[in-house]
Amino acid sequence: MAKKKEFAVIGLGRFGSSICEALANEGMEVLAIDTDEDKINEYANIVTHAVVADATDENVLKSLGIRNFDHVIVAIGDDLQASILITLLLKELGVKQVTAKAQNDYHQKVLEKIGADHIVHPERDMGKRIAHYAVSNSILDYIELSDEYSIVEVIASQQMNNQTLIDLDIRAKYGINIVAIKRGNDVVVSPLAEQRIHQGDILIVIGSVANIKKLEKQLMLEET
Repeated sequence: MAKKKEFAVIGLGRFGSSICEALANEGMEVLAIDTDEDKINEYANIVTHAVVADATDENVLKSLGIRNFDHVIVAIGDDLQASILITLLLKELGVKQVTAKAQNDYHQKVLEKIGADHIVHPERDMGKRIAHYAVSNSILDYIELSDEYSIVEVIASQQMNNQTLIDLDIRAKYGINIVAIKRGNDVVVSPLAEQRIHQGDILIVIGSVANIKKLEKQLMLEET
C-alpha cells in the first residue's frame, strides 16, 4: 500500500482552513500550524496534528520535522514579512514542495526569488472564475493554468446536440482540445473523434485564453 502524502499547512485563515479540511477529507496526513490557540483547537479534531507554533522560528520548524513533509503550504497572506521568512526557511531546510499564498504581484515576485515552488492568488483567481461564470450561461467553471492557458467547463449547446467530435471539429475551428466529457455521473476521458455530444453535456476543454474566448463568444451567440 502506498504511503500517504504528508502535508503541513501554516496559517489557519480562511484559505489555510479550507485547505486543511479538503486534505483531511481526502484522507491525507495533515499538520496544521498557527500562532492562534483558538484556531488550533478548532481544527485539532479535523487534521492529523495541530500545533500552536511560531513558524518564523527556524528551531521550531526543525523540531516539528518540517523537512520530512512532502508538501508545505504557507497560507499566510496578510503578514508579508512572515510569509516570506517562512517560505525562505522552508526551502533552506530542504522541504521538497512549498506552495505559498501571494497577496499581490510584489509579494509573488519575492516568493519566486526565494524559491517557492508554486504560488497562488486565491482571491484574484476566484474573482476571475466568478467573472467568467457571470458573463456566460455556458461556462460552468474556469481554471487559469497560466497567463496564456486555461481549462474551462462548457455546457454543450443545442447546436452541438447529436454531433460527433469530428463534426464539431473544435480543435481546427478554435484551437482548443476537449479532454473529457461529463454526462450525469459518467465521465469520458480523452474521448475519441467518433464520440457523440448531447445537449447539456459538460465539455472540459483546454487551450489558450484567446481561443477559449472565441468559443465563449460562439456559445453566447447560440444561446440567444
